[in-house]
Amino acid sequence: MKTMPAGEFKAKCLRVMEDVRKYRTPVVITKKGKPVAKLVPPDEPKKSVFGCMTDRFTYIGDVESPVLPPIEEWDMYRLPWAAHFGPEPQKGKRRRRRSRKATR
Repeated sequence: MKTMPAGEFKAKCLRVMEDVRKYRTPVVITKKGKPVAKLVPPDEPKKSVFGCMTDRFTYIGDVESPVLPPIEEWDMYRLPWAAHFGPEPQKGKRRRRRSRKATR
C-alpha cells in the first residue's frame, strides 16, 4: 500500500487515480503524517443473471407455430358429453328461508 501526503496528492490527483484504477493498488493520503483518507479501486462489476445464457441455445425449426394439433382433431370434441363443459345443474327442492317475523 502506497502512502502520500495531501499536498502531493493534490498536485498529482488525476495521475494517482489512474494508477489506482490500472494497477488496483490502494493509496493512503496523509496530512502531517497521519492517515486521513484511503483511495481504493472500485469493485469489479457483477455479472447480471439476465442474458447470461444467450449464446448457449440454438433454435431449430419454427418456434412460433403451435405445438398441438387444431382443436377439431381433439378426441374430446367427438365424445357425446363434449357439449357439457361444466357441472350439471342440481335438480330438486330448494330450501326456503324462514322469515324472522314468522319465527318470533
